[in-house]
Amino acid sequence: MKLILFLPFFLGFFVSFFSIPLWIKRAKRVGLAGKDMNKIKGEEVSEAGGVCVIMGFIFAVLSYIAIETFYFDSVENQVKILSIVSVIIIIAFIGFIDDVLGWKIGLTKSIRIVLLAFASLPLVVINVGESNLMGLNIGLLYPLLLIPIGIIGASATFNFLAGYNGLETSQGIIILSALSAITFLIGKSWLGIIGFIMIACLIAFYIFNKYPAKVFPGDVLTYSIGAMVAIMAIFGNIEKIALFFFIPYILETIFKLRGRLKKESFAKVKEDGSLEMPYEKIYGLEHLAIYILKKIKPSKKVYEKEVVFLINLFQIIVIITGFVIFRKGIFP
Repeated sequence: MKLILFLPFFLGFFVSFFSIPLWIKRAKRVGLAGKDMNKIKGEEVSEAGGVCVIMGFIFAVLSYIAIETFYFDSVENQVKILSIVSVIIIIAFIGFIDDVLGWKIGLTKSIRIVLLAFASLPLVVINVGESNLMGLNIGLLYPLLLIPIGIIGASATFNFLAGYNGLETSQGIIILSALSAITFLIGKSWLGIIGFIMIACLIAFYIFNKYPAKVFPGDVLTYSIGAMVAIMAIFGNIEKIALFFFIPYILETIFKLRGRLKKESFAKVKEDGSLEMPYEKIYGLEHLAIYILKKIKPSKKVYEKEVVFLINLFQIIVIITGFVIFRKGIFP
């Protein structure tokens, strides 16, 4: 890869990195802040910081298009790339509305589903992906039905596994890194570059979002990361692999349905800052992580960073397993 193609990564990182401190101050000033629920004092932390990530991503992707157009004299994938940007912009806007309304109120489930389906239209209208499903050509059902379902499912469920400093961001970095690497290996380098641009922006955000968080991502970012996972699966024709990588989120969805989508992921915070199970039963991977850590740690004390680490470790194990299972479709 020519050195000039590294420019979008640096632009995405630095635009995100330098805009986040400004957002933190402005968001607090206008009251766009929420309590850090897994802390004793429940400090107010700026919300919806994912806006900076999206801004950095869009700027970086447009710079990549400019490089392809003016330096390499290529317009081969521009329609596809612009459709990706369109989806992310729409998804981010939907998430930002949710953030402004507040996570306790937010959009209703039905309205959210309709809006997320609308966000898939840029992919539908260009008829992206392959319509073969398990050897059967399903024709228009793929763009008209499966693409919207993929965007809705990935965006909504990625938002379930959340609420702990750095969790959503680190999960996005891990999953998108794996998918981006695969797209390079299967010969779709342009898609891998788009994926790594998002990763560069997420790394910048993680610096401020890791424990102790100075800013929260908000739905504006969690919806966008989920959508990006679906986008890479669709454009890369690696739906099975992406679905396997999404196992933690499938499990999280099952746990959340067990609680009828009413049980929260937050823990019960003790005076020493350690975490306890908030319910008698497990209603999320976060609760399961606390339960496991309390069983294996001699001190029986569990802290927020450890919960995030264990969930990320599980995600990495799932991804490594996926590379082994699908190796024939990944490695040339």
